Amino acid sequence: MKERFLEAGRIVNTHGISGEVKIQPWADSPSFLTGFKYFYINGTPVNVLSARVHKDCVLAVLEGVDDISAAIKLKNKTIFIDREDTKLDEGRHFVADLIGLTALDAQTGAELGVISDVLTLPSNDVYVISGEREMLVPAVPEFIVESDLEEGYVRIHVIEGL
Repeated sequence: MKERFLEAGRIVNTHGISGEVKIQPWADSPSFLTGFKYFYINGTPVNVLSARVHKDCVLAVLEGVDDISAAIKLKNKTIFIDREDTKLDEGRHFVADLIGLTALDAQTGAELGVISDVLTLPSNDVYVISGEREMLVPAVPEFIVESDLEEGYVRIHVIEGL
């Protein structure tokens, strides 16, 4: 079963003296976090009054966080989002949903292992497949033939040297 609340970033610092917090997002783009009305911190919903991208981070004003003292108390807290508050584009997945999927050879059907991690690199994501040996597989159509989260697998086009 898919987790309803997903880790989406971490409050890394304060910004200014009026309680704004700086969030390091764990998403493809910082702008992803600017569309949420609520973040969840320690299991509690917190109303997002405003959120904007600043460099590679998100600066957010949270309800009840009115000064730097309140903001400092949130430093290093993990921000969660409710998956029901967003819709991903076709072919896009939350990393949390990919971890643990069985990786299958697209040609033979042989089990290669499971996705143990997803590395987010500038060019594309890379799936870390842990099995008999560890494999790093670029998450691009040339290698990922099919992803079926409901059935719990990805089919991978295996080439020599992968």
